[in-house]
Amino acid sequence: MRLQKCIFLDRDGVLNRERGDYTFKLEDFEIVAGVKEGLEILKKSGYLLIVITNQAGIAKGLYDRDDVLNCHLFLQAQIGHLIDDIYFCPHYPETTQSLLRKPDSLMLEKAIAKWDVDPDMSYMVGDSQRDLQAAEKVEVKGILVGDKEAEKVAAPKAKNLLDAVHKFIIN
Repeated sequence: MRLQKCIFLDRDGVLNRERGDYTFKLEDFEIVAGVKEGLEILKKSGYLLIVITNQAGIAKGLYDRDDVLNCHLFLQAQIGHLIDDIYFCPHYPETTQSLLRKPDSLMLEKAIAKWDVDPDMSYMVGDSQRDLQAAEKVEVKGILVGDKEAEKVAAPKAKNLLDAVHKFIIN
């Protein structure tokens, strides 16, 4: 069996605009410029595309799973259904402990097992330190996008997903 290369993607701050608040309403779900183009390049280069996202607002009672799923259906429709799979963690430490929640790596581990992913040929693109910590636990290379935590993280940095694609993944 041939192992596959994969790009793991955080959602908020990478695929859609980080609002500083929970994004669960379709009217607030704004796809970042260049995302579709970046995903198309990655797909043409043979990468699986898998979203790995914490959605603590579910545990906090701010929204429910259907709100998250509706955002994901909207995202897929806007980008031409390029994403192969989406994992989300509904837990929050003050309500429910879970190894799914980044910086833990269970969502990544599940995706690696299900999709026969080769961590050595794969990347995690995230906008926070916890995204890259989860990637490190499964030996996937991390790339930080945006400037939210740029000073805290010693990792390759890019302005956005499309910049990361050109600078570090497809070169």
